[in-house]
Amino acid sequence: MENRIFNFSAGPAVLPEEVLLEAKENLYALPGVGMSILEISHRSKTYDEIHATAKKKFKSLLGISEDYEVLFLQGGASLQFSMVPLNLMPPINKADYIVTGTWSKKAVKEAKRVGAVNIAASTETENFVRIPKQEEIKLDPEAAYVHFTSNNTIYGTEWFNEPEVGKVPLICDASSDILSRKIDVNKYALIYAGAQKNMGPSGVTVVVIRKDMLERSQDSLHTMLNYKTHAENDSLYNTINVFGIYIFGLVCKWLENLGGLDAMQKLNQEKAQLIYDCIDNSNGYFRGHALPDSRSLMNLTFRLPSEDLEKKLIAEATKAGFDGLKGHRSVGGLRASIYNAFPKKGVEALVDFMKDFQSKNS
Repeated sequence: MENRIFNFSAGPAVLPEEVLLEAKENLYALPGVGMSILEISHRSKTYDEIHATAKKKFKSLLGISEDYEVLFLQGGASLQFSMVPLNLMPPINKADYIVTGTWSKKAVKEAKRVGAVNIAASTETENFVRIPKQEEIKLDPEAAYVHFTSNNTIYGTEWFNEPEVGKVPLICDASSDILSRKIDVNKYALIYAGAQKNMGPSGVTVVVIRKDMLERSQDSLHTMLNYKTHAENDSLYNTINVFGIYIFGLVCKWLENLGGLDAMQKLNQEKAQLIYDCIDNSNGYFRGHALPDSRSLMNLTFRLPSEDLEKKLIAEATKAGFDGLKGHRSVGGLRASIYNAFPKKGVEALVDFMKDFQSKNS
């Protein structure tokens, strides 16, 4: 198959075509190096430059100050569910977690192995159709930190303003909306994110940690689970995912050329609005899972009048060149994941398809 289809997968997700083409062109041998990026040493001068450039571009995009370390780790966000409490919960040994979906529940499970977890707020009884309101969040002022998940891939909800947590350090799993818009990094003690949604291929996890938080990491921790280990070694304590960070750097360059995160946010809003308008103007034929004020710009979840129609739409969409539209079993229905690199023309094509399907099947 020579033509690319429209990939609505929740992750690993679509990458910018420019990035794929540049990686393809230089995969056999990097210019002036004579080796593939897949072959070079993580201790080489060539990789040093790739590593430093990727970090510099990432920090520039998000406006990250010198008060923070940027770490390139492995193990995905799932490992961070453990590393965050192991490093940051002691000696207080209690933390607040805001639960807005499956991934924040998994984070809670691992944190409970380390200390006491207070569920500061949860919308689980409503099947996670919305983000909690500030007045619903019951915080412990003596907690080691407050943890939340900024975008919920399964349920299609997203935080557009951080929870107000006072002086307690704020921790965020930003795996599925990082680099989709500007945020004030200074509000956070730590941000972590798997790369496979908006930043690159799977196998790279980015951790942005305020330097003073590194003082909490105890020497008794296993070496590879200690943030200090990775900060002191510029993420090069062990063999790093060289190829993944190379692609990560190309994605950051692509975002720069696009106009940065302001331009990216504007495009993401335009893409999402096209689908949400189609849903809202369908006279109830398409029904969004998330409440309007909590709707994600990254993962758009919706249902049809019956499961049979949903199955039919997914089957016909697949034949038409739309992949990954089946919703998660927790929600059912359909899910269109339109991360940064998903093209606007693909969204427009999906909207035309949805309207045509409704006219033929209602």
